[in-house]
Amino acid sequence: MTDISIVTASYNYENYIKETIESVQNQTYKDWEMIVVDDGSKDNSVEVIKSYCNQDKRIKLFQHENGQNKGLAETVKFGIEQAQGKWIIFLESDDTITPDYIEKKLKIIEKYPNVDVVFNGINMFGEKETIEEQIPYFEKQKKILDKITFPSSLKKAYQKTYINLIPTFSCVMAKKDVFKNIDYDSPIKKCLDLYIWLQLARDCIMYYTDEKLTNWRMHKTSYINSKTASPEEYFAFNYKRIVFLHTKWAVFKIFYHYFNAYRKQLIQIHLTKGRREIVLFGKKFDFKNKE
Repeated sequence: MTDISIVTASYNYENYIKETIESVQNQTYKDWEMIVVDDGSKDNSVEVIKSYCNQDKRIKLFQHENGQNKGLAETVKFGIEQAQGKWIIFLESDDTITPDYIEKKLKIIEKYPNVDVVFNGINMFGEKETIEEQIPYFEKQKKILDKITFPSSLKKAYQKTYINLIPTFSCVMAKKDVFKNIDYDSPIKKCLDLYIWLQLARDCIMYYTDEKLTNWRMHKTSYINSKTASPEEYFAFNYKRIVFLHTKWAVFKIFYHYFNAYRKQLIQIHLTKGRREIVLFGKKFDFKNKE
């Protein structure tokens, strides 16, 4: 039985999934299995995946019952459950990994056997405009990660910042055991990855390598560019963030503070006619009230 399982959630990316699968087949380390879970694709993705399964028995296709679309959270969870390996590598169905991805990460965990999660640098490719939009984020991320000596916990770093220090599923390799008690029900669906990393930050030892082992495809139709969350969803997400990363007393104090601020602003919104802009958790929201 292999120690390495690559888990890929697939949805309507028939134009990209070939490159994704072939980047796994091109690994210098050959003892792996690839678990592809299709989330009710409406295009030709399933047939494309099946063609690779027929050629390579290490690649396995799974689907939800009756080919249903259950969303990313259920799909990722299902993929992890099917995996036989001790280590899970996530790879989104529009991304690729370098040929030495697995080999280099295995060397890291051999050197640091106490590490639970290994993540790496990113090479962005695709739409120029979308890439440029991400540059400020990566500049902030680098400043934070450069101050940390790895292996390390990321709990304190996540307590102090609201940015996602691990930018994509496709740069993460983690022990399967760390997902046993994970809550996948993220209040903001497109922030599922951050929701999971916040939980892992409580107990896991992590290692970051700045080697760009992941090719992150940037395009307007990607999952991260999906529907914007509501203020209520942001509130729920940040409350969960506090619960994951702080003591019970800190949770009470911080939640009480946020709740009061949130309640006052909601009252103000409902009592004010016309359009009003407010700021919650560092984000601006624009509300239009009925006359």
